[in-house]
Amino acid sequence: MKRVLIQISLLFCVALVLTGCISSHVTSQQNRGKGWYTVKPTDTLYSIAWRYGLDYKELANWNQVDVNAIIYPGQKLYLLDPVSNPTVISAASQNKTEPVINKSQESGAPVDKKNTASATVSSVPTVSTNTPSGRNPEKWLWPTEGKLLNTFSAKALDRRGIDIEGEPGQAIRAVASGKVVYSGNGLAGYGNLIIIKHSETYLSAYAYSQERLVKEGMTVRAGKVIAKMGKHKSRTVRLHFQIRKNGKPVDPLRYLPKR
Repeated sequence: MKRVLIQISLLFCVALVLTGCISSHVTSQQNRGKGWYTVKPTDTLYSIAWRYGLDYKELANWNQVDVNAIIYPGQKLYLLDPVSNPTVISAASQNKTEPVINKSQESGAPVDKKNTASATVSSVPTVSTNTPSGRNPEKWLWPTEGKLLNTFSAKALDRRGIDIEGEPGQAIRAVASGKVVYSGNGLAGYGNLIIIKHSETYLSAYAYSQERLVKEGMTVRAGKVIAKMGKHKSRTVRLHFQIRKNGKPVDPLRYLPKR
């Protein structure tokens, strides 16, 4: 009898584990899918576009939001043009929830993204984004001093920019004037990351920093110290630097002055 009870207990435990795995799998499927993405607390529109190699202007247009609009945890965004990919709308709509607008949103007061209920994407977008258009940089500066460790390769994920060797705490500078559109560590593989918008066309990014000295929304001038150099995942001290044109990585050495 005792042996039977032990077997029943073991079967019960196994059932609980399997139920948890299935529930976890279902939840995972609800939080992401082909062509759409669920916003996390540390995300911005720019960081999501950066993660998936998209033009932030297209991402905003597909989701009927302004490029500077606040996005909220739980909000689902299209990663493909829903006009050309109608199945994306169907898949996302099956997993969406009704947005909850709190009093601070209605009054126009600052909103705490972490405590805001989930929002949802709309149907086919018809709104174009209207943002102040900045001029493309006429001159670019090197982000820091040091030995060049590798060159650009669009095909290699870890070489979509250049790596510059340096010392711990070495100054990292903005390569051109612009606005900080991301400052955080929520993008896997980049460590402490800063993204600066220089114009409607160009963004630059500075990864693996030891310390970030600027916050999202700040305007910086070319040459301003924005971070301190830190360690790469290989434990070497370096800066990983990228320039993106309309969301696509380009060779920084084509823009930076020769040295």
